[in-house]
Amino acid sequence: MPSMPSAAPDFLPGAASWQPHLALGITGHRATNASFSAHAAAIEAALERLFARIDAITAALPGPRGALRLHSLLVDGTDQVAARLGLARGWELVVPLPFGAELNLAINAHPVTPQDAAALCRGGAAADPAVEARAAAIRAITARAHLFELADHDAEVEALWLASLAEPGNAAAARAFEALASDNVALAGRVMIERTDLVVAVWDGKIANLPGGTGHTVTTALAMGTPVLLIDPAAPEGWSILTRPEELGHLAARAPDAAPDDALLETIIRTAVVAEGWQPELLSREVWRGRSSRAFGFYRRIERLFGGGGGAFGSLRVDYEAPAAIASGSAAGLLAAAGAMPGGDARVTGRLRDEVLPMFAWADGIASRLADAYRSGMCVNFVLAALAVIVGLAYLPAGLGETKWAFAAVELLLLVGILALTAAGSRLGWHRRWFELRRVAEYLRHAPGLLLLGVARPTGRWPRKGGGGARAEWPEHVARHALRSVGLPRVRLTRAYLREGLAGVVLPHISAQRAYHEAKAHKLETVHHRLDKAAEACFTLAVASVLGYLMCKLGGATGMLPKELAAGLSPLFTFLGVAFPTLGANLAGIRYFGDFERFGAISRVAAEKLREIEARMTLLLSGAEAALTYAAAADLMHALDEAVVDEIESWQSVFGAKHLALPA
Repeated sequence: MPSMPSAAPDFLPGAASWQPHLALGITGHRATNASFSAHAAAIEAALERLFARIDAITAALPGPRGALRLHSLLVDGTDQVAARLGLARGWELVVPLPFGAELNLAINAHPVTPQDAAALCRGGAAADPAVEARAAAIRAITARAHLFELADHDAEVEALWLASLAEPGNAAAARAFEALASDNVALAGRVMIERTDLVVAVWDGKIANLPGGTGHTVTTALAMGTPVLLIDPAAPEGWSILTRPEELGHLAARAPDAAPDDALLETIIRTAVVAEGWQPELLSREVWRGRSSRAFGFYRRIERLFGGGGGAFGSLRVDYEAPAAIASGSAAGLLAAAGAMPGGDARVTGRLRDEVLPMFAWADGIASRLADAYRSGMCVNFVLAALAVIVGLAYLPAGLGETKWAFAAVELLLLVGILALTAAGSRLGWHRRWFELRRVAEYLRHAPGLLLLGVARPTGRWPRKGGGGARAEWPEHVARHALRSVGLPRVRLTRAYLREGLAGVVLPHISAQRAYHEAKAHKLETVHHRLDKAAEACFTLAVASVLGYLMCKLGGATGMLPKELAAGLSPLFTFLGVAFPTLGANLAGIRYFGDFERFGAISRVAAEKLREIEARMTLLLSGAEAALTYAAAADLMHALDEAVVDEIESWQSVFGAKHLALPA
């Protein structure tokens, strides 16, 4: 029974529950900073004006958008002022806390006695009214915020902190606490930067090497490709935007009364939210089908014939997993493992189940069919070209010169078929659409582990498809916003949570992908080798046929063979002398077009990278419990993300310029 096209599924852009949105980060001096405290009212007014301008710019952009998200570590001073202003505007407040919520509140309330510190760590109230007032302000904001708590070091941090409070003169305890706490704050800052399009920083430009400090956050953001809007606390009426780390060396030369670069701000916001040339209808026009096309299976037939793996002439039908079935099918184990993560966020698991994974299955199925159409179309063109030559000369050995017109007519039909197939592929955009949907699918394939562990590719490090036209970057735009919409999980991230996520979700995925790329590399290398040998055999037979004709001529000239023999076999030898090189050249053309060797090498490299990540993750999980930290897990997740994007980029470099064209 033929598969029926599905209607546009409800998780597609334009009908999805997610929408593109602008994401801001905020960092700045604490309330105790002399420059901040001297200009606190002016800084708050400047932030209010800036936020109003950002709202105005986003409101003027085309298309629907989700609520703006403000990311903040909620440190006292700049962070809390900006958080209150953002909430008043209806923005979403997302807080990657460097510690668990109670410990974070306790540290940022600045208690001076171990008793108040311990009480706040246990969720109680501080005896000191000033400390309790600061704690109450933090509670009021966090109650309205989306919290991602990096609590994996809480026991160590709390012990060092309480020890430093109990012994104010113990410099070693204070340094140990500050070092560990600063590292955690810097890590939370990185989480914030990864999810923002623009970091707003209230900074005097003086200290940039203190981990977790404002200057460190600014330099990290610029190094990761995230622009920074810089407000001088001593002159908050103006601001400037930095886009490169090297610009930090020119801060002293900045004119204090320079007009804000409003045009650059608008460009940054537009680039973040709007993909030029993108309309949701681009995807809703695509039709998902449940199985591969019988008409376009020739490329996979070549892989089967020359690469082995199943009967050479057996069925090539591939059933694609339906978007609605993936949650109970291939992703059932993943979702079960995600649901078993202690203290996990059911909302993230639900959106994986209902949106991200179905969208992956949808894009993967359509991309696979388009790949079949494009690659099979080109391979068929090579075969038709060879047949056109062979059929055009077949009348010679058959001795049917009087009916040469019939052979010419068949040759014409074959040539017309080449032109028609090439025109259809170009008009229907098989190559372009395959590239676009495959990129969407691959970005989403590896998303569950990233989303569950709160790791993201920074906005500035997503691939840019220069030279591809106005629509070249829409797959990155769609994938980035689909993942960003899910956001950080609302979790208290502990070592138990990390262990379950890495062992149950990420490691099985890496192992499966590594095995896939190893098998794929072996198969494609085999196809390349055998196609090469087949082409060589054709040219060897061509040499043999020409040599045979010459031997017959020589035998006739020397009287060793009848002279009529060469004349009689001349049409056959002529046919073979043309047919074999033509067939060999077209087999070589298929080998060149398919680029099986380079494609196999890309999978081989991807498998090696995944094997190394797999080994590192296995060592992390089997080692000392103290080594299992969010920093270590995030590093591995970033390595996985980098390997995925590198593989996509390498794959595109192979097929990017190989559009469906006439065989030459």
